[in-house]
Order: sequence, then structure tokens, then C-alpha cells
Amino acid sequence: MTAHEVDRGSQVGDAVQTEKVNLLGLTRPQMEEFFLAMGEKKFRAQQVLKWIHHHQADDFEQMTDVGKALREKLARVAEIRGPKVLHEGISRDGTRKWVFEADNGGAVETVFIPDGRRGTLCVSSQVGCAVDCSFCSTGKQGFQRDMTSAEIIGQVWQASRAFGPRKNLGEHPITNVVMMGMGEPMLNYEPVLSAMRIMRDDLGYGISKRRITLSTSGVVPKIDQLSRDLDVSLAVSLHAPNDELRNQLVPLNRKYPLADLMAACKRYSDAITHRHNTITMEYVMLRDVNDKPEHARQLVKLLKGIPVKVNLIPFNPFPHAGYERSRKADILAFHKFLNDNGVLTTVRTTRGDDIDAACGQLVGEVKDRTRRSERWQASIFHRAEQPDSNAAPAQ
Repeated sequence: MTAHEVDRGSQVGDAVQTEKVNLLGLTRPQMEEFFLAMGEKKFRAQQVLKWIHHHQADDFEQMTDVGKALREKLARVAEIRGPKVLHEGISRDGTRKWVFEADNGGAVETVFIPDGRRGTLCVSSQVGCAVDCSFCSTGKQGFQRDMTSAEIIGQVWQASRAFGPRKNLGEHPITNVVMMGMGEPMLNYEPVLSAMRIMRDDLGYGISKRRITLSTSGVVPKIDQLSRDLDVSLAVSLHAPNDELRNQLVPLNRKYPLADLMAACKRYSDAITHRHNTITMEYVMLRDVNDKPEHARQLVKLLKGIPVKVNLIPFNPFPHAGYERSRKADILAFHKFLNDNGVLTTVRTTRGDDIDAACGQLVGEVKDRTRRSERWQASIFHRAEQPDSNAAPAQ
């Protein structure tokens, strides 16, 4: 990417420009190109990156090791602008949720989950979600647009500001980042890739590749591309062990069926370089839908030969969901069967449900371009008018 492209056509240097460059979303190479285009030395990029991501600076006047003339020049052509915080909530279990205002309207949610010395930030990638999984509250809000790299990394930046500056690299409550918030990251690939590169960079957040996880519902070509572009951990929103059921729960399966998805997961595991090449398979437990013994048997067969860990997620209900959480006994039996048959399996502890911050509960505010939310609301009304109907949940 050139500085010209970064600036969306406006001029850097001394010329008048109509739109300032938001430096928050620039990777190290992009920042270096930006300064070179201004006629400055490349090392300025390192100084500014540290100020932005290590010290959470949002004003060039804070950058005391940058000369006054350059600070003034930067103020004319650039800005450091994170997403506006509309709301912050703290759960009784310590989970924190931020609601951020997106550019051009709408809002997204970001969640921090503390767990001893580990602190995981769940980051959104789209305003709404382009994938309509039938059990997900986020998906029912429809889809508005993709987020920019500045908006994505801005969630990490704002959460970091809430905890205060870190004294040394790595000494910070945010130890892990998961791209598991609102949206399908693989359908907003380039901005997500740029944001994850900033997360990994020592001039950014210095988070190791095995502590950054991208979760996808199964965009097969992008899984292969990610294996070439960036070495991070991969999670797959699986939720069903056969195509017929997964077509109902995860509509994307109709385009990328399980055989293709599993083959892509095997290729990804073979390609990544770090020692922990296990892929996490996320499996929401839906009562009498995907939690029966035959589903467990099918799942063991499906995952054979792929280094995986299965994360069973008790369903987090929302109004008019049409699904219920699996019985505790069924979850435990499913868990035991998978472990007994050689599939490493855990059960996720529900966190932040009292502030609607649990898995599948992030909704934000979406100006739905797809009319999906409107159709879903109509289906709720239709079901309410027919209380004795045995119809399956609306897709």
C-alpha cells in the first residue's frame, strides 16, 4: 500500500488535503511509507507507533521526542482517532464490555474477559454480520458494513487506554486477542489482516502469534490465504457434524461444505509454524438439535486426522431465539464421549451474560442493509400468531 492509497487520494506533505490520514490503522510498513512520502526519515514511524500503541497517545503534542515542526506538520495532515466509547459495562464476574460508535453510524461491541493472569479481548470486525447463523443474536441484527483497520485495532487501543499505559512490553492485562466479536473476519480480510499485524508487532502490542486467534464460520479460500499471509491461531465455528444440520445452523456451509472445510483446516494446521498448531472447533450446544449421542459419534469421525481442540459452548439465549441451551447432563456426556475417543474437549464457562457480553449475545446497533432483521422480526410475529406450530426455528 502506498501513502497515496492510505490517504485515499489526498496529498501528504505541505499541500492542502480534504481528509486526514488516521495513523491508528497503519501497519509498520504503511507508517514508514507515510513518513517517506512526507519527506521524513523512516525511523519516525517507529517513534509514532510507540506513542500510539504503547502510550495510547491521541495528540501529536504528547510526542516529546518528535520535533515541534514535525508535530505541527503531522497535525495538519494526520490524526489519531479511535472509535468513540458510547457505553462501558462491567459484569459481576469482572468481564467488561464496551459499545463503540462506528463511523457513518452504527455501533459494535468489544468484550474483555479476565481469567487469572490471562486477559482476552474479543474484537469485532463488521458492523453486524454478513453470515446469518440461525442461533446467533448478532446475526439477527443484519449487516451494515465492514470495519476499517483503524476501527478494528481501535478497539484494542481503547481497551488498552481503559487499563492505562504499560510499563514494559508484555506487561498489560490484555494478553490475548480473539477475532470472535461481531462479524465474519474472513469476509473483511485485508483490514483484519492489517489489524492483526499491528497486534503482533513489537511496536504495536507485541502479542505472540499463538495468542491471537481468528474465528471463522468457514470461508475456505481465505483460510488458505491466511496460512500464507500471517501465522496466527485459527478457530472454526463448526456447530454441527454433518452437512444437513450445518446447512441449517450455518448457512455458509452450503457454499463451503464440511469436506472442503476440514481439508482446509488440515492444510492450515500443516502450514503454520508455531508449536501449538491445534485448531479450535467451536460447538454451541443446542438442546435436542446437535447434542445427541449420534452427533458426538459423527463429530469424532469428522475430525479424525486433524489436530483439534473442541470447545463446547453452552448456548446463551436471547429473546425469540428459537433454541434452548442443552441440558447439563447432555453437555457432560458429549464432553466425555469426545475425550474418551481421543478428541481433546473443553466446556466453555459462560462469562458476562448479565451484561449481554457472552458468546452470541453481541448485537451493537446496525443499520441493516440486508433487511434480515426485518424478516426475522416478521417471523417472530408469525410464530406468535401460531403458538401451536411445530415449525423449526426461522433461518
